[in-house]
Amino acid sequence: MTTDPQTVDSTDFATIAQLIASARQRAVQAVNTTLIELYWQIGEHISRKIAASEWGDGVVDQLARYLAQTQPGLRGFTRANLFRMRQFYEAYAADEFVAPLVRQIPWTHHLIILSQSKQAEERGFYLRLVAQEKWSKRQLERQFKAALFERTVLTPAKASAVLSQTHPEAISVFKDSYLIEFLDLPQGHAEADLHRGLLSRLKDFLIELGRDFCFVGSEYPVQVGGRDFALDLLFFHRGLNSLVAIELKVGRFEPEYLGKLNFYLEALDRDVKKPHENPAIGVLLCASKDDEVVEYALSRSTLPALIAEYQTQLPDKALLRAKLHEFYLQNTPTLTGDTD
Repeated sequence: MTTDPQTVDSTDFATIAQLIASARQRAVQAVNTTLIELYWQIGEHISRKIAASEWGDGVVDQLARYLAQTQPGLRGFTRANLFRMRQFYEAYAADEFVAPLVRQIPWTHHLIILSQSKQAEERGFYLRLVAQEKWSKRQLERQFKAALFERTVLTPAKASAVLSQTHPEAISVFKDSYLIEFLDLPQGHAEADLHRGLLSRLKDFLIELGRDFCFVGSEYPVQVGGRDFALDLLFFHRGLNSLVAIELKVGRFEPEYLGKLNFYLEALDRDVKKPHENPAIGVLLCASKDDEVVEYALSRSTLPALIAEYQTQLPDKALLRAKLHEFYLQNTPTLTGDTD
């Protein structure tokens, strides 16, 4: 005897599907962790043998041939890859803060970081961000082309003192400049072009902003005193537990823009913010800015705000690397024979 078919809520099926997807993700992560641990151990073994003069480079060639003969079908253990495992171990073994992160990152990401980073600080920078932002291989390669490390060191986010005091972690969340080359905006574009482009490529813009940003609305309605106003873009940042208002300007930053941003933040805090949330944060995203004008404008501002610029083309990475080298030369203490 068969029972009559029943109508089942599809959310029940979605729950099962989510359980399967989560289990598969955990399985993939477990495989990656095991693989990275293996590469780390092999790299450590080779490194110690060579450091102790027990092995020369030629022995690694012999090891590669031995593995190919004794384990046919085994891939990824060529001479070049074995030396990469040694480089992998030696790059992070001495860094107690970074080493625990290496097992969270896929091997392909490690290869990109090791091949394109010039120094330990840069490797650690990208390693932490990959673990935090969950970038794909393509997204990581874009960040290298965008010279994110150089830009972050040379031009940290320009924030008001109020924001630095109330949200000290916000300085590491926001950037001084945001790259939106994916919009292909023409010269002389209007604010409507910028606004429309960001909405059409919202996923890419969210990746550029950061993983914890959630989109709330465009031309978000704000009503004060019987009048209607529209905020360009409204986001929420989960880590900061704050609404983030972004006002767009296709020209250079002008000090008077802060007055309007102040108005929007006050309206958000009074009428939109939830009781458990922190005060809203404002970002003026301009086509250009004069850093001295920004410093003056923010010096006595009571706003939890930042001034940033957007760039429509990838920067000249070689030029930024040269500036970074000069920056390190100027800010590295010189050793002298003087003693206190």
